[in-house]
Amino acid sequence: MTPTTKLMPVLSATWDQDDSFTLEGYTRNKGYAALKKALKMQPDEVIQLIKDSGLRGRGGAGFPTGNKWGFIPQGDGKEHYLVVNADESEPGTCKDVPLMMANPHVLVEGVIIASYAIRANHAFIYVRGEVVHVVRRLQQAIEDAYKAGHLGKNIGGSGFDLELTLHVGAGAYICGEETALLDSLEGFRGQPRLRPPFPAIAGLYAKPTVVNNVESIASVPAIVANGAEWFSSMGTEKSKGVTLYSLSGHVTHPGQFEAPLGITLRELLEMAGGVRAGHQLKFWTPGGSSTPIFTAEHLDVPLDYEGVSAAGSMLGTKALQIFDETTCIVRAALRWSEFYKHESCGKCTPCREGTWWLVQMLKDLEAGKGTEADLEKLLDVCDNIAGRSFCALADGAVAPIISSLKHFRSEYIAHQTNGGCPFDPVASTIFEKASL
Repeated sequence: MTPTTKLMPVLSATWDQDDSFTLEGYTRNKGYAALKKALKMQPDEVIQLIKDSGLRGRGGAGFPTGNKWGFIPQGDGKEHYLVVNADESEPGTCKDVPLMMANPHVLVEGVIIASYAIRANHAFIYVRGEVVHVVRRLQQAIEDAYKAGHLGKNIGGSGFDLELTLHVGAGAYICGEETALLDSLEGFRGQPRLRPPFPAIAGLYAKPTVVNNVESIASVPAIVANGAEWFSSMGTEKSKGVTLYSLSGHVTHPGQFEAPLGITLRELLEMAGGVRAGHQLKFWTPGGSSTPIFTAEHLDVPLDYEGVSAAGSMLGTKALQIFDETTCIVRAALRWSEFYKHESCGKCTPCREGTWWLVQMLKDLEAGKGTEADLEKLLDVCDNIAGRSFCALADGAVAPIISSLKHFRSEYIAHQTNGGCPFDPVASTIFEKASL
């Protein structure tokens, strides 16, 4: 199988067209045809279709999308809401932004179909405020959809009404956590809620709510148009379909690669021209900085939910950050820890205090201070943070540290032996520039 046949462009199929983001361009490529098909089905039939397809959430957890929709109580007399999480903030994750830039209408169409399925008459897209260009493009797509009759009252003569609101966040990483996002939407400070109750029972405004990632919702129109069997025929036994893999860092041709779940990094690197010339792979993240790191020995791990988990990490958002031998693992762990310390909402003491201590300890270790016993103390602090907060931020903060000590403990010790970072200034400068 050649590299080109390993790719399967579905969401990215029209990204190379100059007008792919316009209503005219989207309609020319059979856009909104899936919506017409869905509106002729019963809402429960649409939910079952998504269940049969095997679509799993593309935001990190990988929970079955159809099951999530099915949790919404029906006939309860309450208003239902759909919320799209477009607050893409995970370091290394960069798939939702290009998707919304190149093809915002596929997200809008997915929102309408999903809202119809869960019987919601009001939907929200919560987008990260820093990406102003994406906000403008989404807003234009929503306005055009209203003018075309795809949003508003009696959509397509079906009797189904839907209002879609674009909400611009203030750039807090924690608002990528679904309950913190809901609090932010309600006008409160974005902080995770204690669960239960879960959003499906008491979400936005204490009403039944589905929160899905951009890619999850954007995948819905293609499934409705082509059928569950078409989608489930790709991928692996338990991880169905195609997805967007984001390659960044020390790779010759970084970018988005849409391929069936189960492809390996070795195959993706082959398509991306390999690690930059003259260098070799040292370590990489399979799902962004909040997932345990992998090394060159994991090049052939199937990049699906089960394969990555079995190898000791998480697929997460498929953010494949590539680092070569010039990268100092201690400095990388420090940079990530500084991010999590800054983005901790402060609600949970283990996370608020623990991330601060992680940064202090890693700063000393990176400077060559301390002894090998401090590495055990660092692991002890990690142990006292993980699993002890309302959300997964604390778990994500310790994941790269614990895994880096597992794979590169000798490098931590080398810092202490040398009284500082053993990497030369040139290599350190390269990493600093790559981290910006």
